[in-house]
Amino acid sequence: MTDNDLVPAALHPQVQAYLDRIAKAGFGALHTFTPEQARLGLQRQIPLLAEPERVEAVRDTEIPSRRGPLRIRIYTPLGTEPGRLPVTMFFHGGGFVLGSLDTHDGLCRSIANGAGTLVVSVDYPLAPEHRFPAAPEACFAATRWAAEHAAEIGGDASRMAVAGDSAGGNLAAVVTHLVRERGGPDLVFQLLIYPDVDFRRTSWSIREFAGVYGNITRAAQDWFMDFYVRDGEDKLNPLVSPLLASDFAGLPSALVITAEFDALRDEGEAYAARLADAGVSVAAIRYPGMIHEFLRHRFDESERARQDAAAALRAAFSR
Repeated sequence: MTDNDLVPAALHPQVQAYLDRIAKAGFGALHTFTPEQARLGLQRQIPLLAEPERVEAVRDTEIPSRRGPLRIRIYTPLGTEPGRLPVTMFFHGGGFVLGSLDTHDGLCRSIANGAGTLVVSVDYPLAPEHRFPAAPEACFAATRWAAEHAAEIGGDASRMAVAGDSAGGNLAAVVTHLVRERGGPDLVFQLLIYPDVDFRRTSWSIREFAGVYGNITRAAQDWFMDFYVRDGEDKLNPLVSPLLASDFAGLPSALVITAEFDALRDEGEAYAARLADAGVSVAAIRYPGMIHEFLRHRFDESERARQDAAAALRAAFSR
């Protein structure tokens, strides 16, 4: 689909009810908060998310990186047979400023169980304390560490994927470019969930949906971006805006998930198109009536999207 070929019909009733509840809460404008205040607010929203699934095991640990110890959380799926499992690196969303291992715990559990994969969730350094390129470098380092130490954590380095939502989708996409340019590790798949891949902020869905349907305002978009990048030139760097990369050839196959009422919808679909044009096997699924971050919520379409994501990962791991 092109960026403006369809006028959205209607929000899903479950989404509308959720947005109504949020509106009644009377939250202030995001860009008026400090990062610390916004992070606390996001943590407090965890009980509103989908009920976390039980998994076989969850282990928090630290791994070395050039910037010091890096926290990761390793999920082992429920009911797995002894042996080495595929490995999915997961990078959480939050605009590069917010989010944590805890805010995306439920989604990681769902991916682990659904796809029968170890999930390694990365607590990458957040802005503005750590501006670009700290986050992508940490995610790359964690991916390389997981490949080198796969056997120690019960994983199979020949079956590795990257995944992430929103800013985490950006980081997952960027890691695929980095591993190609830096000689590995090899990745078999990328799961990009409403990825943030174009800091120019010029798409039709950005213009039409910013500040409505649960999307952040243009002021809040600038709040996030200005904390993350060092200057305006960074916005055009392909490691910040991977949609602007010159070469998509040889990247791993992909599933790109978008939501009908998400301001990031069009850039995610444009990214899928760039992959397809380069000969990469890619599926792009737009979920009707849905909004940004819908996979983390209790909506019926969220369950369908999680199942689609799990099926795509399983298929990639079985090739």
